[in-house]
Amino acid sequence: MHGHGGYDSDFSDDEHCGESSKRKTRTVEDDLLLQKPFQKEKHGKVAHKQVAAELLDREEARNRRFHLIAMDAYQRHTKFVNDYILYYGGKKEDFKRLGENDKTDLDVIRENHRFLWNEEDEMDMTWEKRLAKKYYDKLFKEYCIADLSKYKENKFGFRWRVEKEVISGKGQFFCGNKYCDKKEGLKSWEVNFGYVEHGEKRNALVKLRLCQECSIKLNFHHRRKEIKSKKRKDKTKTDCGESSRKKSRLSSAEEASKKKDKGHSSSKKSEDSLKRNSDEEESASESELWKGPLPETDEKSQ
Repeated sequence: MHGHGGYDSDFSDDEHCGESSKRKTRTVEDDLLLQKPFQKEKHGKVAHKQVAAELLDREEARNRRFHLIAMDAYQRHTKFVNDYILYYGGKKEDFKRLGENDKTDLDVIRENHRFLWNEEDEMDMTWEKRLAKKYYDKLFKEYCIADLSKYKENKFGFRWRVEKEVISGKGQFFCGNKYCDKKEGLKSWEVNFGYVEHGEKRNALVKLRLCQECSIKLNFHHRRKEIKSKKRKDKTKTDCGESSRKKSRLSSAEEASKKKDKGHSSSKKSEDSLKRNSDEEESASESELWKGPLPETDEKSQ
């Protein structure tokens, strides 16, 4: 009996196992049916080490990217340098660059600047020459600014004016000497400026506006050509023309007045003669009337 009873208990255990497996399959199928397309899978067990490592790496990469974006260029550079030294070793002094050969835009312009650009100079233009030409195009080339500090040695320095100097009137309404700001007694001078540029000798005609003292310095060795304004020349010409015209007008008026006087005298004489003739005719007609009867006029028929 005991053995038979044990067999019954084993059979009941198998039935229970079958029912539980059926329930599990049903719940899995229900979960699959109810699962949404964007829903993540549920991990009932502990995740694998590799999955956990990938998730951590992804989070760290996201955080690192966020910090790098928040930095500026210099901070990012220093961070990369420090990381390199930390992982591979070395010193920060090895990363310092030598600034001996560094050049600013002003240095490049000074090296490639020209007082006057020719067509030959514009051949084979490099970026340095293009930068210098761009600066040259912005200069105002009507009047020059002069450096007369070495006038006793017959050495002069000339340069074109900048926009600020044009606005302030330096070089045109004020003295064109670099160290002088006088406003009165300015004269215009034309100078043949000879200079050496990039190993080549050149000449250029430039105009200057200088006060009396600076004009003496400019003409210390030999006199330069002074430019007189056209208005003064035109005024002198117009004054001469007007005076000659006035003289001609006066002479013509005098001649006309003389002619008029002559005409008046001749007209008076003619009038007197006419009056005399008319008086004589009237007297003659009156004397003829009293001589005899009037002559008969024959009327002609049609």
